[in-house]
Amino acid sequence: MKKAHVILVGAAAILALAALLVWGFLAGRSEAAADAKSEQPVTPAVRVAENPLGPPTLTLTPELQQQAGIEVREMQSAPYQGRVDAYGSVLELRALAGAANALASANAQRVSARARAAVSRAGLARARFLFKDERNFSRAQLQAAQAVFETDEANLRAAQVQAGNAAAEAYQAWGPVLARSLASNRPLTASLLQHEAVLIQVTLPLGVPMPHPPQTAAIESAGGRPVQARLVSAAVSTDPRIQGASYFFIAPAAGGLLPGMNVIAHLPAGTPGRGIAIPASAVVWLHGQAWVYLRTGHDTFRRREISTAQPQADGGYIVAAQTLPARVPLLIEGAQLLLSQEFSAEINVSD
Repeated sequence: MKKAHVILVGAAAILALAALLVWGFLAGRSEAAADAKSEQPVTPAVRVAENPLGPPTLTLTPELQQQAGIEVREMQSAPYQGRVDAYGSVLELRALAGAANALASANAQRVSARARAAVSRAGLARARFLFKDERNFSRAQLQAAQAVFETDEANLRAAQVQAGNAAAEAYQAWGPVLARSLASNRPLTASLLQHEAVLIQVTLPLGVPMPHPPQTAAIESAGGRPVQARLVSAAVSTDPRIQGASYFFIAPAAGGLLPGMNVIAHLPAGTPGRGIAIPASAVVWLHGQAWVYLRTGHDTFRRREISTAQPQADGGYIVAAQTLPARVPLLIEGAQLLLSQEFSAEINVSD
C-alpha cells in the first residue's frame, strides 16, 4: 500500500510538472505572437494617396464607409443657364421726377400757346374779311389783330422749343424708353414716380462682352433674397467706377430694394443647356471654396471644386455639366466626415 501510494504521488507530480511546462510554453508563444503583432505597422481605416495635380485620393475601408453613413448616387440632371455677375445700384429718382415736372410744364405751355394761337389766327382771319368787305372795320383794328396773332405765334414757337429741350434733356439723362414714358405719363414711369417700383442701373465688368442685352436679372442685395427685375433699356452713361456696358432694370419696390443700395445683378448669358444639381448635403467648404466628393473607384474618393454661381433654394447649387466628369457617382451623405478623415489621415499613424 505504501509502495502504491508513493507511485501515485510521483505520477501526480510528473503530470503537474508536465502541465506547468505546457502552460509556460503556450503562454510564451502567445506573448511572442502578441509582441510580433504589436510590432507590425498599423493599417489606417483611411489611406491618402497624394495627387500632384490636385486633391488627394482617399481610400476608405468598407467598414468605415458603413460606419460613416457614406452614400453616393448618380448625378441628377437639371436645366442650366450660364450667367454673368454685374454690379448695380438702386437709383434716387429726384432727377427723374424733376424731368417729369419739366416735361409736364413745357407740354402744358405748348398746349396753351397753341390754343391762343388758334384763337388769334381765327380773329385775324375775321378781321381781314371784315376789313376787305368794308364792314365798318378800321385798319387799326386789323393791325391790332395781326399783332395779337404774331405774338401768339411767337409764344407757340417758344413753347415748342422749350418742350423739345425738356424732351431732349430727359432723353440724354434717361434714354429713349424712359423719356417717351415720361412725356406721355405711361405706366412705366408712373410706377417709378409713385414708389411702386425701383430703377436699378446695372453695369457689366469692364471687358465682359454681352452681344444682346439681358431681358431679365436677379437682383441681390446684402442679406436679402434675390428679386427679379426686367430690362428697361440700355443706360445712356456708365458707372465711372466700373466702366462697362450699363443697363436700366425695373423691379418691384416691395422686394426690399431701397434707393442708394449697392446690389449684385445675376444676368443670364449664353445658350441654356444641361447642368447638374448638387444637393446641399454634398457640399463642403474649404478655404472659402465649395467642394464635393466623387467616388472614383469602389473604395476611393476625391474632392472636386464646384461653382456657386447658381444657388438653389434648398442650399445646393446648379453647375454646368461639363465641369464634372460624366457617369461618376456623387457623394451625397458623409461629405463633412470624409473631409475630416482626409486631413486626420495625413497624420503619420506611427507617431
